[in-house]
Amino acid sequence: MAQPDSKKIFFENLSGAGKAIAVLTSGGDAQGMNAAVRAVVRMGLYVGAKVYFIHEGYQGMVDGGDNIQEASWESVSSMLQVGGTVIGSARCKEFRSHEGRLKAAHNLVQHGITNLCVIGGDGSLTGANLFREEWSGLLSELVEQGSIEADAIQKYSALHIVGMVGSIDNDFCGTDMTIGTDSALHRIIEVVDAIMTTAQSHQRTFVLEVMGRHCGYLALVSALACGADWVLIPEMPPEDGWEDKMCQKLSANRAGMKRLNIIIVAEGAIDRNNKPITTDYIKNLVVKCLGFDTRVTILGHVQRGGTPSAFDRILASRMGVEAVLALLETTANTPACVVSLCGNQSVRLPLMECVQMVSTGLGWKDAKTATHSIHTSTKARKSFENNLKTYKLLAHRKPETELPTSNFNVAVLNVGAPAAGMNAAVRSAVRVGISEGHKMFAVSDGFEGFSKGQIKEIKWADVGGWTGQGGSLLGTKRTLPAKHVEKIAEQMRKNNINALLIVGGFEAFESLLQLFEARATYEEFCIPMCMLPATISNNVPGTDLSIGADTALNAIVETCDRIKQSASGTKRRVFIIETMGGYCGYLASVGGLAAGADAAYIYEEPFDIRDLQANVEHLTEKMKGSIQRGLVLRNENCNENYTTDFIYQLYSEEGKGVFDSRKNVLGHMQQGGAPSPFDRNFGTKISAKAMQWVTKKLLETFRQGRVFANSEDSCCLLGMRRRALVFQPVVQLKDDTDFVHRIPKEQWWLKLRPLMKILAKYKTSYDVSDSGQLEHVVRNRPKESDASVAM
Repeated sequence: MAQPDSKKIFFENLSGAGKAIAVLTSGGDAQGMNAAVRAVVRMGLYVGAKVYFIHEGYQGMVDGGDNIQEASWESVSSMLQVGGTVIGSARCKEFRSHEGRLKAAHNLVQHGITNLCVIGGDGSLTGANLFREEWSGLLSELVEQGSIEADAIQKYSALHIVGMVGSIDNDFCGTDMTIGTDSALHRIIEVVDAIMTTAQSHQRTFVLEVMGRHCGYLALVSALACGADWVLIPEMPPEDGWEDKMCQKLSANRAGMKRLNIIIVAEGAIDRNNKPITTDYIKNLVVKCLGFDTRVTILGHVQRGGTPSAFDRILASRMGVEAVLALLETTANTPACVVSLCGNQSVRLPLMECVQMVSTGLGWKDAKTATHSIHTSTKARKSFENNLKTYKLLAHRKPETELPTSNFNVAVLNVGAPAAGMNAAVRSAVRVGISEGHKMFAVSDGFEGFSKGQIKEIKWADVGGWTGQGGSLLGTKRTLPAKHVEKIAEQMRKNNINALLIVGGFEAFESLLQLFEARATYEEFCIPMCMLPATISNNVPGTDLSIGADTALNAIVETCDRIKQSASGTKRRVFIIETMGGYCGYLASVGGLAAGADAAYIYEEPFDIRDLQANVEHLTEKMKGSIQRGLVLRNENCNENYTTDFIYQLYSEEGKGVFDSRKNVLGHMQQGGAPSPFDRNFGTKISAKAMQWVTKKLLETFRQGRVFANSEDSCCLLGMRRRALVFQPVVQLKDDTDFVHRIPKEQWWLKLRPLMKILAKYKTSYDVSDSGQLEHVVRNRPKESDASVAM
């Protein structure tokens, strides 16, 4: 779909004055739908349009009356943290008929609505597009019936449609993730983690059924996230004789002293003959063949429930804002679009092209090569196949006789502060390394432990159950290798280490730079070395996201939800929350967007006392309405003088008689807890890819009986750039780094800051770029920061 002109389009040209926008949710509910509704309403009001709720989906549109209500800024307050959809959703047979759509058109015209935001699945979006195509004919019929005036045809000549996909199954083409999927994974993993404790207590086998009638995404990704022993999904019917292989695997686990087995089944799982594979069938099979105590748990609608995750709130908020911008830019000839996520960017795609990709793949052509519709696009299919390949690689150990023999020794260690997901990365590295034929070594306590010889071989079974463990089971220190470089080189020589995998944050990045420089003095470091970014601060150059940041965001959002709830019985209160992150404002900014904050103070966007005063005045004005609580986030190092205590005291003094203030320093709780599904899977997949790179480099650099690698491309950081995992030589990232403040010079998430301000009712400056991405106008950082990079 053609995007707006490549030059920047300023916001002032995108006025919604005189326009009416309606938002509805349709089909099955999904966590995050309310965040999308909130964003549509507030962005619509922000640009000067009238915005309407349509309650009960298409049924409300057909019935009209009180089902179509004008929305206000306050009417979407406190919606972010609520699951489901507060404006209701319903299946509507009547809308599928011409007569039903005629009624719906009449009801929209009565309110002057010609812009529609539809949040739902492919069926809901298909219905919306059909409604749009019939619009002019429907208006003509209404004129003939005398239901509307003749000039209405000209006044309301075109109906504009923008879709957002709300589906926990992640079963829509064109988007990396649908609204609700991440939250559903949270519910699944919470249940699995709870089940694991009881299963271990009694040496039980659990069979879990998760949703996914045609799409096995939830089953496959949750199996990756919890290290399930077996997974059955509709896209890949198991080979004939799978029952025996599964029982052999479970039996081997028990023989290896593993006390529990987890089998995950998608509700639509089938065999090669299109026969359903049910949980009862699997239970009876395990009991009959192995005699194991086996229990079945069907998660059902639990997966749709609960509060939305931080990811879903951010995704839905971005999509909602983008949907309104799309409606402002649309013309009578613009095809209906769907707002999608591509990497870390919101994009617009032709709605019907995406829907047709889904509809053409609903039937199985061949059980052996069957692939469901969402995988018809090359990228989606490749991603799905990579997930499945990674799962098989980590869950199904080959017999020793079938493993290749490499004679290479690979060491893995954690460096810096602990981050949730580190253990998943180590588990993945160990198992992939063993599968590649390497001997894997674990280093305890980072480079400090390395220098002391705290190195031991680690086996396949040693990392069982590590995926869901928080913190760092290997232990981690912030010590850089330069302090003990000679002793580390000695230990590498002693243990014949041929490659190094480092999992950590900014210290790990600095460590890899030091080891690269040490190659000139110590040949022991002339080996392949790779770093995986793992830090809650998300401050490592060369990657958009780091392992652990998503878990920390969820901890912040959950705490903010509780803090806001504590004020529900207290009128006019403002909370000042301090987050971690060093000088990086990622947690404060993105956490503020997900929690519905009024302001977020960060180092990257300098502020002064006038800004603080403006925020106080904004909150004072807000308190005069029905929303009588405020939330302000502050990054711990955003300003040397404007401390959390200072801001708290300023707000307390300036807000006297209007509101009172409270403060909360979240501290190390942001580093604790079990890793989120995203961090488990990100750590698992990125580590598997890193180990495959290590194997390739070992083979390329093995000459005359030894490994020798001293090129830049043999010392890399593996990072996520948009939607791709990219290996980047660390020396090439130096120019992109502010070493004094330990942050990248350019950070993509700064573009999200205007969204938080808009949704908090601030006037702000931003541009709409040609990619449909909001770009924030940020003041330049102080010059001394730029000058310090050379140090």
